[in-house]
Amino acid sequence: MIKLTLDKALKTSKITRYELSKRTGIQYQIIDKYYKNNVKRYDSYILERICCALDCKIGDIIEFKK
Repeated sequence: MIKLTLDKALKTSKITRYELSKRTGIQYQIIDKYYKNNVKRYDSYILERICCALDCKIGDIIEFKK
């Protein structure tokens, strides 16, 4: 199972979903879906923008559990 951990990454970075939306240029509603882990298909462009904005690696916002 793949789980997004964007909520933890935002707490660590001490920024809000709104601020992340502004930094990435991605609509707040999309950021909110990733934050709440309500995404069926992951968009690599969005994940890349999030990682660049948070200055983190993909493993910091996604975890894999068996």
